Amino acid sequence: MKALIPLSALALIAACSTLPRPRPPVAEAPPVAEPAPPAAKPSSGEQWLFGSAEASVALRQDWNAIAAYVEAKADARPNASVVLASRATADAPAFLACGDRPMAAVFDADETLIWNMGSMGYFARTGIGFDPAIWDQWEKTGAGKAVAIPGVKDAFKRIRAAGVEIIVNTNRSNENYAGTADTLKAAGLGEFAHGSTLYLRGDAPDGSGKDGRRAMISANYCIIALAGDQLGDISDIFNDKSLTPPARKALTNAPAFDQMWGNGWFILPNPLYGPSIAGTMDDVFPPETDWAPPATE
Repeated sequence: MKALIPLSALALIAACSTLPRPRPPVAEAPPVAEPAPPAAKPSSGEQWLFGSAEASVALRQDWNAIAAYVEAKADARPNASVVLASRATADAPAFLACGDRPMAAVFDADETLIWNMGSMGYFARTGIGFDPAIWDQWEKTGAGKAVAIPGVKDAFKRIRAAGVEIIVNTNRSNENYAGTADTLKAAGLGEFAHGSTLYLRGDAPDGSGKDGRRAMISANYCIIALAGDQLGDISDIFNDKSLTPPARKALTNAPAFDQMWGNGWFILPNPLYGPSIAGTMDDVFPPETDWAPPATE
């Protein structure tokens, strides 16, 4: 006799036969690794200026020449300053008279007296480029992380021994005068007092121009040497925005100015930033110098 299967059991079997079969678990794809950021690398200008023996030698030569010049001028006691008078031009040059004022040598700070190793290294490692807000913090807190440029300390000893006051005229903000003075001191360059031996952007109404501050310093001193890494450290006449790079270069070659280079006016190398980093292909490679290898058959 056949066994009878209850209708309820048949219904259960039918339902089970229509259920989808469970699928095997799908293996998750391994996470895709994010590409590693490129390794920080100094620019070619930073490699040369901060890292090369050639730059160290060139700067020691420069500072030796500056110190020797100041020593000689201090002995000779000049009648005229090396600061251009107001409204002086290349065609009508005029320099401020010295009178009986004590002698001083006036220097820019950044990339003239100190290398800003801390901030420049931070910008290079993070890849963010220059940031004014971060630079402002650097001016306030960078003491001990900037270093004296090769040759400066020895030159300062000689200049001070010659009886010449050292004055710093920098475009750091006058709101950060304490941090700048601390940075110069920590770099081994001595004590500087705001408004006396330290002048900053904001001390005169011409903004980043330095002629106003040079006039303020000249009221109390006979300036016998000016040095910096930008032509604006010598005179604002070189920072006329209408000047193309070739015209700016030509202005430095004007007879009245050409005789001043190394003779009261000193420019130190800075391949990193400033008005000198400019020029089109034709500015940098004049068409008359165009060349190509001869065609071969």
